[in-house]
Amino acid sequence: MHPKENPNSDLAYQKAILGSVSRTFALTIPLLPPAIEVVVSNTYLLCRIVDTIEDAAELSPPNKQYLSKVFLDAVLGVIPVDAFVIPCLDALKDYSNADELDLIEHTPTVLRILRTFPDRDRAAISRCVSIMSDGMSHFHGRQTQDGLKDLAEFEEYCYVVAGVVGELLTTIFSNYSPEFARRIEGHQQLAIAFGQALQMTNILKDSPEDRSRGVSWKPASMSQAELLKLAYEKLQDSMNYILLIPENEIGIRRFCFLAFGLAVMTLEKIATRKEFSKQSGLKLSRNTVWIFYAFTKIATSSKLLMTSFFYAASSQLRKLSTKNS
Repeated sequence: MHPKENPNSDLAYQKAILGSVSRTFALTIPLLPPAIEVVVSNTYLLCRIVDTIEDAAELSPPNKQYLSKVFLDAVLGVIPVDAFVIPCLDALKDYSNADELDLIEHTPTVLRILRTFPDRDRAAISRCVSIMSDGMSHFHGRQTQDGLKDLAEFEEYCYVVAGVVGELLTTIFSNYSPEFARRIEGHQQLAIAFGQALQMTNILKDSPEDRSRGVSWKPASMSQAELLKLAYEKLQDSMNYILLIPENEIGIRRFCFLAFGLAVMTLEKIATRKEFSKQSGLKLSRNTVWIFYAFTKIATSSKLLMTSFFYAASSQLRKLSTKNS
């Protein structure tokens, strides 16, 4: 295991590994105010460890459940962190993603940073990781080629892997901005929809790759058009969520609007194609991402620009939505 490191090198590791395990979040998280950037980065890495366990095709469902539970116990301080790291690295010895293995090896670093946060942020992070870890464990044994049973199960899956992250972000933003805490009061459901919209986008985008692994996270009873309609409704809630963020909190607004905009453009791309068999054809080009990134600098302070983008970038989704109402 690594010798105890100082806080600066811990934070330097966190920043570096974030760039290695997620291009998208390495782009969006640094837009946040420094006081919460470090908290959101840390949370993302904890969620990524849970995700890595879920994504490991070589692990059996019982093994995934065991490792998820041990990871949660390590996060909550119930067991020493090595009691998770050693069996996890052993179970994943044939896993091909070196960056994700490196992250698991550095779980002690990630947890040391977590311990430096204010109690209320730590409590919110522990709640999020608990719900995600327990929820994913519940779904580990339900992976089938046919997909999830119905819409209710699909929404529950999207909640435990992403809706709960929307709730967590809302808590962190509220702890940082009393004005946002006041505005979001009574509208917490929008935070869940924000997370779910991003997750539904990922499920639709990744479905060809999932299918090749013999797995589907779509509800068996729903068509692609019905799923896109549902995702579009979640995007509408997400837009309303972003508009509740105070105008002077530009960093938080940009963070949310950038993730939202990339989801809108990806779903529009999916809606424009009738059939797709390769995930690669659905990826936004690097150029598109950078142009939109630059656009967020101007757009985020203007409700008109943000809503105009949403309207213009979702014409096919809107058509589908009208057709299926």
